[in-house]
Amino acid sequence: MPNRLISSKSPYLRQHAENPVDWYPWGEEAFRKAKELDRPIFLSIGYSACHWCHVMERESFNDPEVADFLNRHFVSIKVDREEHPAVDAQYMEAVQLLTGRGGWPLTVFLTPDLQPFYGGTYFPPRARGGMPGFLDVLRAVVEAWQNRREEVLGQADKLTILVSDVSGTLAGKADRPDSSTAELAERALAHGFDSRWGGFGAAPKFPHPSLLRFLLLRYATTSSQVALFMALKTLDSMAAGGIHDHIGGGFHRYSTDAQWLVPHFEKMLYDNALLARAYLDAFRLTERPLYEDVTRRTLDYLLRDMARPGGGFYSSEDADSEGEEGKFYLWDYQEIQEILGNRADLFVEYYDIRRQGNFEGRNIPNLISSQDRLEQLTAQERESIEKELAVCRQILFQARNRRVRPARDEKILLNWNAFAVDTLFWAGRALGESRYIQAAQQTLDFLLATFWINSQLYHSWCDGELQGPAVLDDHAALGVALVSGYETTANPQYLEHAYRLVEYILEQFRDPQSGAFFMTAQDHPHLLCRQLDYFDNPTPSGTALTTELLLRLGHLLGETGFLEDAEQALAGLSGWMQRAPMGVGHALLCLQTLTSGWTSWVFCLPETAEHSREWPDFLREYFCRYIPACVTAMDGPDRHTGGPLHERIFRDRKPIDGQATLYLCHGSQCEPPLVGETAIRDAIVSRSVLVPKAQC
Repeated sequence: MPNRLISSKSPYLRQHAENPVDWYPWGEEAFRKAKELDRPIFLSIGYSACHWCHVMERESFNDPEVADFLNRHFVSIKVDREEHPAVDAQYMEAVQLLTGRGGWPLTVFLTPDLQPFYGGTYFPPRARGGMPGFLDVLRAVVEAWQNRREEVLGQADKLTILVSDVSGTLAGKADRPDSSTAELAERALAHGFDSRWGGFGAAPKFPHPSLLRFLLLRYATTSSQVALFMALKTLDSMAAGGIHDHIGGGFHRYSTDAQWLVPHFEKMLYDNALLARAYLDAFRLTERPLYEDVTRRTLDYLLRDMARPGGGFYSSEDADSEGEEGKFYLWDYQEIQEILGNRADLFVEYYDIRRQGNFEGRNIPNLISSQDRLEQLTAQERESIEKELAVCRQILFQARNRRVRPARDEKILLNWNAFAVDTLFWAGRALGESRYIQAAQQTLDFLLATFWINSQLYHSWCDGELQGPAVLDDHAALGVALVSGYETTANPQYLEHAYRLVEYILEQFRDPQSGAFFMTAQDHPHLLCRQLDYFDNPTPSGTALTTELLLRLGHLLGETGFLEDAEQALAGLSGWMQRAPMGVGHALLCLQTLTSGWTSWVFCLPETAEHSREWPDFLREYFCRYIPACVTAMDGPDRHTGGPLHERIFRDRKPIDGQATLYLCHGSQCEPPLVGETAIRDAIVSRSVLVPKAQC
């Protein structure tokens, strides 16, 4: 008989609807029940693409003995972390303070007042491999609750205070970071860099797209060869490895080994949106075809497999299919031979396909051992081989599509969708792909119409139902996407919406004493405390996204107050930038733009037939080049007009002598207008950065 999760819209919660555990969703009904029965709360947090969440569900939550014990002694609450990020964040902090580690599934035991007193991550049902069994843990918690209540409550009070203290540790005064801060961060990253395989530290290895973008920007603004090497080596290694889905495009969550061969196979919307942006930046900086190809294939994967009809992108694809992790993505040697026929030998040679397999008897296609060989071929040889390999990939893709696909979580999450929208706008204009821009507009308009109700933003939407108030990164990521939308389409409503979001963030999320930003608004329900949102984990932090939004709007509109707010937000992170840069990559990206100096490019287009329907050549060139730290505005015939903010930008800026005119400003200092396409193109070329081919 299904439990009460059967009525949930969350695909992850519905996966537990047939468990014999008497699950409650997060909410007042469960909290009241715990108080009425004087029972501890068993809180289990996970997400639908999490492999070990499925393992614990299968081993423990479907076990009649475990379920019976839970039902007799606990009020059990199941939470989808993607629906309730603030709940996940506060209890993850508690478990990390208790155990020194975290992850999912997250297992936490709470008092009826929601205070944590014990926790962990995955537990097997019975003790094995040095891990305590879940039943043993449950019995110990019940014994402590019944016989040592005061000790438990004391532990809960102490842990709650610790969580609150940690949440406020960055709110004190700090020196404002400067160029030396970014230099020290680069050195710290270089110290932990894997020069053989790319990436930072030992296995497991995670993508860090904001860090990679920071390193690319470091090269563009300081000519740091070390930064360039770290960024390109990592991008090359990930593109060659098994973390990259060579057959269908896109990236898996992370690599279990140092060389990026064996991933955890789930695919997340945020990873693919953010990595596509990093590869796009690398392409604009180097013009290497590899980076353009990876960008396109990643975005095409999102449009093909993750897009919702009518706008929006789904959250994730599971690691498992037919009860086996990675089964959808793995290949037998003989299977490749049969499918590809006389083309098989070339594919086997270049993609590391072995008779005995390269992973547990099967094969993960990868180019790790052949990437250098491909680079050394003549252009003609390489073109011929890559063309043939592309045919092989397409044949295998069609064969793979006949398999049972991993489950897809069809929640639409505001922050992750905003990442996708932002990247699609940038890719559409840089690559000249109108379909990317159209997809971005469609999704952005869907988000505005669906998630923004009566001046309130929501975090999650699934099957027609909104869930949860939006948190800081929802507001900030949407604002960033809106600014990119305005820069790309000149739609003034996007700019107006972005400005409203900044005003709301400063009112509802900012700590007036420190300038820090909290994860939740002032009236967010059911929280132990308000946590500062400083660290990337694994998406950019809300504070860093807010800083980016403040910087871009501040320079676009000449709002010096926004720029001061951005600098103050970064000040609290200066120590972390130097000591632990991997945790604040997006803030470092913002810092590098701040210290290198922003430019605003305001294009006024004349009334000519040539310019009325599409971008002129110089504007296409502007969008495809790498110009550090710039904001863009366009105006002209057949473009959107109206809106007070758009009118403010163009109040004293018009085409001169009937020609295209560029108004270029460096911070608060503006150059004389540049009139005519030749002058504009010269400015674009002189201010863009391109890595010499010998260095990339």
